[in-house]
Amino acid sequence: MSRGKSDQEEESLWERFRNSENGWVSTARELLWVAIVVGGIALALFLVSGTWPAVVTIESESMVPNMQVGDLVFVVSADRFGEFQSWTEGKETGYQKFGDFGDVLIYRPNDAPNPPVYIPFVTQGVHPIIHRGMDSIEQGEPVPKYYNLYRGQATPVQYLPARIENTSLVLDDGTVITKENANPENGYLVLTDTAAPNGGYITKGDNNQVSDQGGYLSSVGGETILPVKKEWIVGKALFTIPFLGYLPLNIVPVAILLIALMLIWEYYSGKKEAAKGKKKDRRSRK
Repeated sequence: MSRGKSDQEEESLWERFRNSENGWVSTARELLWVAIVVGGIALALFLVSGTWPAVVTIESESMVPNMQVGDLVFVVSADRFGEFQSWTEGKETGYQKFGDFGDVLIYRPNDAPNPPVYIPFVTQGVHPIIHRGMDSIEQGEPVPKYYNLYRGQATPVQYLPARIENTSLVLDDGTVITKENANPENGYLVLTDTAAPNGGYITKGDNNQVSDQGGYLSSVGGETILPVKKEWIVGKALFTIPFLGYLPLNIVPVAILLIALMLIWEYYSGKKEAAKGKKKDRRSRK
């Protein structure tokens, strides 16, 4: 008997919560519904992509023109829908993605923490970097630098061996390369004197002049960016949707605004219902 009564009490409690016209309860019910929907979408994205975060946003112009600021990028694990291919591998196989050879990596530089939601002045960590994987090297090998003097204005079809002399790029035949005599179809590959402290991928933004490792992005948290280990990889870019990424970029203020609007609506609705109730009372008294 007591068991049935308990079940009945629990059911009536849920029914009261579900059907309550109290403004605060109604707001809590709507927030719960939003949380369930968002959680369901997040779970579905994770199951499809095999990684997290399953979507990221382009925040800078480092991948222009192949990716734009505000693009929402759908991410899958590096081995999903085909093995990951670097620029060097893509050049050999003819595989292209986002306007150039090879895949675009999403990675946590130097294994930096990556909180799923960024709250200003609260969360710590860095956003993942979204750059193309150029090649992989082993520990102890010289760290290469990939140069594209034309940045995103042209896509190299090859990277010619070169060296740095007095801050200038020099080919093996002694030709000094400048923006004036550089062929837009050529990039330049310089092997530095720095031995890689670990094996991993060398990465580069399509619109950056130099690759990340020892180049354009010189440091994260005061440390030189290292070749990207496999365990630092969040995934690879599958496709993008323009402009939709502006919402995640401003998710905290958008969430605050939506909650504020919901509370204002509930307050307005409550006052409106109260006014109706008073009006009915006056009519019943007449």
